[in-house]
Amino acid sequence: MENLESIISIKNLQMSYGSKKVLKGINLEIPRGQIIGYIGTNGAGKSTTIKIMLGILEGYTGKVEILGQDISNGSVEYKRKIGYVPELADIYENLTAYEYIIFLGEIYGLKEKKLVERSKRLMGLFGMEGVINSRISSYSKGMKQKLLIICSLIHNPDILFFDEPLSGLDANSVMVFKEVMRILAMGGKTIFYSSHIMDVVEKVSDRIILINDGRIVADGSFEELNNNKKEGTLEEIFNQLTGFNEHAEIAKEFVSLVEEV
Repeated sequence: MENLESIISIKNLQMSYGSKKVLKGINLEIPRGQIIGYIGTNGAGKSTTIKIMLGILEGYTGKVEILGQDISNGSVEYKRKIGYVPELADIYENLTAYEYIIFLGEIYGLKEKKLVERSKRLMGLFGMEGVINSRISSYSKGMKQKLLIICSLIHNPDILFFDEPLSGLDANSVMVFKEVMRILAMGGKTIFYSSHIMDVVEKVSDRIILINDGRIVADGSFEELNNNKKEGTLEEIFNQLTGFNEHAEIAKEFVSLVEEV
């Protein structure tokens, strides 16, 4: 039987930057063991929602509970149970991967011996066992992305936030990562997956939440959204719900300008 325990509860979440209201009343109940495709146009409020849940942003109104804890009380304990891969990450590139993993492990209070063994095996599964003692500055974009994914998982978190996690990964690593997400969700982990690559969101998500202009405008499985909108692909549903249907005309004008040379 599916475990419907709510791991994230958001009630009437609102957020403004000055006079601009970015979130206009977000309500969500997220159970364990789901892969949530969290999508929206730039500026829709998607990143703001995630940063509030991560405790990065303050100044919101409404209630956000994670793992049963109201995050507005100032406690950081729930953050020990969260993993995060941001779209643009600041990473200490003068460190080796080994040093960086040990540094993060100390923050999470992990035992060094067990952490070293686990990190070496994880690096090996991503084909990076030979560079664990190399400086991160020497890594390719894909290698850095693999390291960020490993670091988000080393403390065995209950909730994972992945923002464009496939960026720079080779095809084999993409397949491995998709399967990792599936197995983690089956084991009770909750995953927020944010990406602009709609076909991937469509395939990996148990539930898709579309935010537009600070409000949730769609929430359900791809099949449910498809049945409601009868548009075929997630990209087409996205365009319909966000009111963007000018891509063909814009593309034609773009090409015509290029061909004027």
